[in-house]
Parts: sequence; C-alpha cells; structure tokens
Amino acid sequence: MKLRVRFTEEGKIRFLSHRDVARIMERSFRKLRLPVAYSQGFSPRPKFSFGLALSVAHESDAEYLDVELVTPVDLEDLPNQLTQSLPDGLTVVAVEILEPGSTSLQQAIVCCRWNIEVLGAPLPDVTVAVADLLASSEHLLERTRKGKASIVDVRPAILELEVMGPTDTGVQLKALLATEGTSLRPSELVRVLTENLEEGRVRRTHQFTMVDGKRCEPIEAPDPSTQHQLEPTERNDLSRSLLSDLEERAS
Repeated sequence: MKLRVRFTEEGKIRFLSHRDVARIMERSFRKLRLPVAYSQGFSPRPKFSFGLALSVAHESDAEYLDVELVTPVDLEDLPNQLTQSLPDGLTVVAVEILEPGSTSLQQAIVCCRWNIEVLGAPLPDVTVAVADLLASSEHLLERTRKGKASIVDVRPAILELEVMGPTDTGVQLKALLATEGTSLRPSELVRVLTENLEEGRVRRTHQFTMVDGKRCEPIEAPDPSTQHQLEPTERNDLSRSLLSDLEERAS
C-alpha cells in the first residue's frame, strides 16, 4: 500500500532544513507504529519519497511525501493522528492511496505557485519592474552550479507574475514558476526583478502536475472546516520533544 501525504509548514518550523523535516516525518510514522516498508541491503531505509525541497525560512501550504506500507491502514483519522505526533508548525491535511505506477513527486511536479514578499523598493517601483520583466522576451541570469558559472534565460520559467499590493514591510507578489526544463526559484526571481530588492516572507501555496494537459495538485486541499483542531498545549509539548531531539543530533 502506497500513500501520498499532504502537509503544511509554517511558523518557526520553517527554519529547519528539508532533511530535518524529513526526519521528523519519519519519526512520526514510527511513533504511531505504522507498518512502513524498508529497503533491502546492508543499511535498510524506510521507503519515503519527498517532493521538491522547500528552502529554509520558506513556508508552505502544499508539501508532499510518498510512503510505502507493508500492510494497509485505516486512512480516515490518519491525518489527525500524524498531526498530533508532529511539532507545532507541521500539519498533515490529507492522505490518499497512491495508484500503482504513479510518477514520483520529483518527476511529476512541473511548477509551483508562490506568495513572495519583496523588500527594498516602494510599490510603484516594484510594479514597473514586474511589468518590464513580463514584457521582455528573455532575461538572462548568471548561475553558479558545482563551481561552474553559466548564463541562463529564465524568462520562460516565469509562467505568471502579479503584484498583489503592499505589506507592512514590503510588496507582495504572486508567482507561478516552472520547476522542469528551465526552472526558477523565488530568490532568483527577486534578483532578476531589480537591484537592491531583498526576499521577505515567502510561502509556497501550490505544487502542480500535468494531467491531460491541465494543471492539477497531487492532492487537492481539503475544506478547512473538515480539519481537526488541536489544543495548543497538545502540540507544544510534542514540539519541544521533537525539536530538542534534532538539536541533540546536530550537536
């Protein structure tokens, strides 16, 4: 039985690395004694497969992981059970059975939607910069990967870009950025807009796959009214335990 899990990351948990979040999720499954399948060989590993890594300090409404189980489990209350075993800031919102032969998350995701706050320029200047970028046929960006510099035209990776308005500290943008072919990160988008801009609060709101030529989410977000609300103390005690364990490992 293969499952696909959708979860959110927000608050202080955003300062953990992708690897640390993966460890927390794996520990959550162990805590609930779920029958996770393991790989064969000298060093067996649980069969978890995570989606595109989220940069440190970014929040998200749409993170995903795939996990293979040895035996079936009841899915009805599994999101709530997983959430209760996770620290504050990580919330499992949906779990679905994954069809056999489904494409891996890393290969399936073609683009992501972002809310990006930019700092360092007033609203009129940012609006002009966005309009100029959208009107351009190409925009070259210098990248350094594995010690090698290259010049890439990143304009095709900007599928949508819109100025949403001012925030308390900057200007809010909404962007749809490609993740396959020519890809673009939010931090790179800020760089190509105009000089002296800095990245503020960033949140990934959607990840999309392509099904029959249409963009689809791997799991649709459920109605908020159907989600279980936990008491703050119930989550905070778990947060202290899990985060302190990670700190001990790091030291």
